[in-house]
Amino acid sequence: MTNKKKPKVYLTRRLPDVVETRMRELFDAELNIEDTPRTQPELVAAVKTHDVLVPTVTDRIDAALIEQAGPQLKLIASFSNGVDHIDIDAAARRGITVTNTPNVLTEDTADMTMALILAVPRRLAEGAHLLTDRKGEWAGWSPTWMLGHRIWGKRLGIVGMGRIGTAVARRAKAFGLSIHYHNRHRVSPATEEALEATYWDSLDQMLARVDIVSVNCPSTPATYHLLSARRLALMQPSSYIVNTARGGIIDEAALIKSLREGKIAGAGLDVFEHEPAVNPKLVRLATEGKVVLLPHMGSATLEGRIDMGEKVVINIRTFFDGHRPPDRVLPGRT
Repeated sequence: MTNKKKPKVYLTRRLPDVVETRMRELFDAELNIEDTPRTQPELVAAVKTHDVLVPTVTDRIDAALIEQAGPQLKLIASFSNGVDHIDIDAAARRGITVTNTPNVLTEDTADMTMALILAVPRRLAEGAHLLTDRKGEWAGWSPTWMLGHRIWGKRLGIVGMGRIGTAVARRAKAFGLSIHYHNRHRVSPATEEALEATYWDSLDQMLARVDIVSVNCPSTPATYHLLSARRLALMQPSSYIVNTARGGIIDEAALIKSLREGKIAGAGLDVFEHEPAVNPKLVRLATEGKVVLLPHMGSATLEGRIDMGEKVVINIRTFFDGHRPPDRVLPGRT
């Protein structure tokens, strides 16, 4: 690209310094120094004047926005693994290529999933808050103080056995959990054997028989409220649910009702159905020790964000060098 005009690239959010520096070296990049979410008018102006849009999962790149893009916009290089925030089909109709940043957040997200699997039954957040927010209430160790439940020997049901689900299973097996999973397609016999995993073609039947449910499937129209009120009612009163995928996969109102009525023992949530808004009823449940809430930080490592940025750079460079970018997202995916 040394003898070519640098493509105009529009970043909707702050990225790690090393990524932004590289983008400024290679492209005519407009940065978001304040890191405030771009407004819809700002996004409209950007797609009318830039060659590349670099959005994140919090930007809604819908058909209405894409239809207002100028003819120069040829690439939407999303800084994300998921692409449910982009209308892929609308982009394809306009001849706009869409890319994402897959396969770099697997281990980080699996780590956080495992952390929640440990935190909820063992009441880690409650214990931490006791020492910081309720000083003086701890009288010392007692045989019956802050009793939780062990996870060793329990059954883990993974909803979505893709890369992240498989990485969660590897970690969980090391902690002595038995692995069960539901997926659109059965994983390879070698993977099942290595993980000693049991496949359930019926999600309903699996939910009724596991102690902990981990939600790791992608967000698509087919998975919206996959964990519905009916399915949550199948879970055991002693069971827990953890979600590090997308908030809309669980019917949040139904989950709150189940937790409040004691039909589910607890939950660990890193994502929410209407984020960044968090339902006040969930916050109340957190203060009562029934849930652990995190602010969508499952993939939040510096290493992971830099890896994502490098993929965005490679996708842009490859595209403007006249080749197919390695992480192109094809229409019909979502």
